[in-house]
Amino acid sequence: MDDNLIFGRNAVIELLKSGHSVNKILIAEGSRDGSVQKIFALAKTAGVVVEFVNRDKLDKLCGGRHQGVAAYAAAADYSTVEGILELAANRNEPPFVILLDELEDPQNFGAILRTAEAVGVHGVIIPKRRSVQLNATVFKTSAGAAEYVKVAQITNVAQTLKNLRGLGLKIVGSDMGAQVDFRRADLTGGIVLIIGSEGKGMRRLTRENCDLLIKIPMVGKINSLNASAAGAVLLYEIFSQRQQYG
Repeated sequence: MDDNLIFGRNAVIELLKSGHSVNKILIAEGSRDGSVQKIFALAKTAGVVVEFVNRDKLDKLCGGRHQGVAAYAAAADYSTVEGILELAANRNEPPFVILLDELEDPQNFGAILRTAEAVGVHGVIIPKRRSVQLNATVFKTSAGAAEYVKVAQITNVAQTLKNLRGLGLKIVGSDMGAQVDFRRADLTGGIVLIIGSEGKGMRRLTRENCDLLIKIPMVGKINSLNASAAGAVLLYEIFSQRQQYG
């Protein structure tokens, strides 16, 4: 059983009332009575994703003791995009932000957080849906970095990118089909580095919202790196340029 899984109506209500970050709530299909409505209302207020699922799925997850409700508590509290930008401002540094576009592997996420902490990233942005969240595997793989790197959830990637561009940040996407070698790109100043999902890369709409697409050249028989390895290469290049050029 997942260490972050909380089940039972009262337990989930108390979790939501506590203010602790929640990744997702599962409610059995057909459940509509008073306490479920209360949970739904609390989740809506907190901006937590609610998914209606087959009761058999809850039985398998919780061993049948769920009362029709379960929640995945986050392994660490989420921040906000504003909180990430505020941290950069407090440090008197141009924002250094990562956006993960539907990354699904928690080990990749954890490894990216570990590198992010090492190079001074101010925060990581992830979608609320179709994306790995801050769970126990991510926390363990990050070797504790999840405690120190701000992670913000968003509902609309394209709109978030437009907002960040409006604040002067450069939107840079990692793409195997790009023409620009990352070593020849200007990666200084306020920047959002986008790392796509395993195998699929960035979604079309995300790619269209980039100011610059960069690639990591490869000469071996394997034509791609996994997300965390590619992320580490690019993050250290950005770190190097920030150190050299300020």
